[in-house]
Amino acid sequence: MSKIKIGQIGVCHEHAAGKMRSLRLRPDLFEIVGVVDDRSSSSAKFAGSDLRPYEGLRFMSEEELFQTPGLQAVSVEVPNLDLVPTSWRCLQHGLAIHMDKPGGDDLAAFERLRRGYAEKKLPFQMGYMFRANPAIQWLQKAVRQGWLGEIFEFQASMSHNYGGEEYQDYLGCFQGGIMFNLGCHLIDVVVSLMGRPTQVTPFLKSAPGDPERIVNNSLAILEYPHATATLRACSREVGGLGRRRLKVCGLKGSIDLCPLERFDGKALTMELHLRDGNEEYEAGTHTLDFGVIRDRYEGQMVELAQMIRGEIPEPYDYNHDVIVQEVLLAASGYTTYGKSE
Repeated sequence: MSKIKIGQIGVCHEHAAGKMRSLRLRPDLFEIVGVVDDRSSSSAKFAGSDLRPYEGLRFMSEEELFQTPGLQAVSVEVPNLDLVPTSWRCLQHGLAIHMDKPGGDDLAAFERLRRGYAEKKLPFQMGYMFRANPAIQWLQKAVRQGWLGEIFEFQASMSHNYGGEEYQDYLGCFQGGIMFNLGCHLIDVVVSLMGRPTQVTPFLKSAPGDPERIVNNSLAILEYPHATATLRACSREVGGLGRRRLKVCGLKGSIDLCPLERFDGKALTMELHLRDGNEEYEAGTHTLDFGVIRDRYEGQMVELAQMIRGEIPEPYDYNHDVIVQEVLLAASGYTTYGKSE
């Protein structure tokens, strides 16, 4: 089967280098035709100075990329607030995309983009980084199968302590701060498990000693008829990266995943507690072993290839992506949940 011709627009998204490394892990699936340098963008950015992941690749203008014969897909890795307009141009050229997160700060613009891809039946994939995580995929299956019973509690954190003062200043460029930048990954998981919440309440604060404009210490509470989801993120938590955690409790069982991911050569594991047995697990406590995972984004890139080739439908559809964006903007303080802005 022929390789998929793909290009990358942008080197300035925080995940841009990682996405390129993932694409280059799969020469069996992708032919990388070129990269568009977006370092001249005036939008807030926290990456782009290290071009080593792109060594040996051709740099070109966006128009040159769009005119590449046989181009099928684009990985959109520009700064956060450039993602939607850049992806819109990809839509106009009839190209499948992987668009990194988040979906901008304008719900109507994102909805128009996502609807355009749905109407044209072009593959669209958001870059929420836990979608290919095998522990999260197992959890989604368990909830669908009813193994945990009705969910009443969801707790998760996306804290860290990397990036120094430069990262704090970067967060200060966004009204929603760290919840906008990182909380989106958790919201994607919550919505996949529990659907649209009935209410979203943000608590957007600065960490001690930081100016109020730097929203780097945040909490969002998502309410459901019989459940709550509490999402935390702070960029001043010492050791926080390795303690990122997800806890989900239902009437018949619970899981605890910590860390959320790992790529250090050790197996990713998750604790499972079941009141009742099922067709695959006995009642009691289990440690689920998902093995050693070599790369965060490789699974998503494989999935993108499968979507483009028509081997699988989109795992996350228009409705899901729009709900996530609506919840994210409310959780980040851009909008009031349930009200038209």
